[in-house]
Amino acid sequence: MLRRALQLRLCRCLLARRLGSRRGASTLAWDGKLSEIKKKIQSVLPGTWEPLYETSHLPPEQVDVVIVGGGVLGLSVAYWLKKLEKQRGAIRVLVVERDHTYSQASTGLSVGGIRQQFSLPENIQLSLFSANFLRNINEYLAVVDDPPLDLQFNPSGYLLLASEKGAAIMESNVKVQRQEGAKVCLMSPEQLRNKFPWINTEGVALASYGMENEGWFDPWCLLQGLRRKVQSMGVLLCQGEVTRFIASSSCMENTDGEKVTLKRIHETHVKMAHSLEYQPVECAIVINAAGAWSGQIAELAGIGKGPPGTLQGTKLPVEPRKRYVYLWHCPQGPGLETPLVADTNGTYFRREGLGNNYVGGRSPSEEEEPDPGNLEVDYDFFQEKVWPHLAQRVPAFETLKVRSAWAGYYDYNTFDQNGVVGPHPLVANMYFATGFSGHGLQQAPAVGRAVAEMVLKGNFQTINLTPFLFSRFYLGAKVQESNII
Repeated sequence: MLRRALQLRLCRCLLARRLGSRRGASTLAWDGKLSEIKKKIQSVLPGTWEPLYETSHLPPEQVDVVIVGGGVLGLSVAYWLKKLEKQRGAIRVLVVERDHTYSQASTGLSVGGIRQQFSLPENIQLSLFSANFLRNINEYLAVVDDPPLDLQFNPSGYLLLASEKGAAIMESNVKVQRQEGAKVCLMSPEQLRNKFPWINTEGVALASYGMENEGWFDPWCLLQGLRRKVQSMGVLLCQGEVTRFIASSSCMENTDGEKVTLKRIHETHVKMAHSLEYQPVECAIVINAAGAWSGQIAELAGIGKGPPGTLQGTKLPVEPRKRYVYLWHCPQGPGLETPLVADTNGTYFRREGLGNNYVGGRSPSEEEEPDPGNLEVDYDFFQEKVWPHLAQRVPAFETLKVRSAWAGYYDYNTFDQNGVVGPHPLVANMYFATGFSGHGLQQAPAVGRAVAEMVLKGNFQTINLTPFLFSRFYLGAKVQESNII
């Protein structure tokens, strides 16, 4: 009877899965308590003992916020939610990431660039905030007794080139950038040749060069630094896949007399890795930071499944787009003073390390878009679509040798290639942090804060990102950014 009573008591304790007696307690704390319980039972029971059902790998049954996606955007939201909470431990946050190796995540496969040379004030402000965050990374992400982070930031700047056709747009963009506080200069072809004698200025009418807070850094270091920090703050991390949302609905009429259905998610189903097992997690808020797959997560919540032309029928227009990055060696190349160069035709490159290596590529046209079903690299694309432009702009690249390459995903916003930030108008407790189409990594620190402000305070406070709300897709109000690389 004693054995049976103790087993039943422990079983109930395991199934509760509170991960510690206090809100926000770590998985390690719970594992320690479980180990102590096992030892006490084994000390009073003869023979061997095994628990009826091991649940330490499962997420908790109840949290305040579920963040779908554990890349830099999702982790940044988690960080700022905990950073801005009024009382330590007040908010219980769970981050669900299906790929704990991040083998297909955009973060680790990025070239790691950061720039302020955008045309929209909001994008410039996001990158300025993030640049300050990255430059002072250990003031934000330091963890007691852990070594400081080294992002290996290379402040070599971005050099954007414009043809005669694009020169006026570039001048206008730089004016906006300077008004927002970015340090950017314009260069004539002659000034360009004087500063970068290795460049061929044929077809270049004007260039813009970022003099501060631009360059590139180690994205993997930022990702791991955020993971380490949020865990120290009590955020729970879970490897699994969100497969379903349970929501309640209510009908109402809008100002035009049209009937609309409002939803509120109250349960998220998390399927565990390599298993048919899933765990329902009660929650008050869901953050969709699933990157290239955020459109699929939105569909799980019923977003876009209403009649065409209605708000209920408006989809989240974010899909995976495959992009190639190539690494080549060129001893006669531009050398250490190489910024990240973006040519008039979209080809880009930058220095990689100190051994005459360079990385770069080019976004394909709509007709050239590769199949996103895998991450295989097309080397012919480099030979036919990238290398000729590189060799034309930098004659030394005529003799380059490709050493390796990889492919990664953009969370591509097919509507206007800009981010989606803030709540959905009908699924009231789903918030977005996605759709940045290649510049999400560099803006993640600022976007995370913006989403946390919206969740905790009901509005944007540090940077007004109202133009990036979901409602613009229904209204047809594109946010036009001319500097997409």
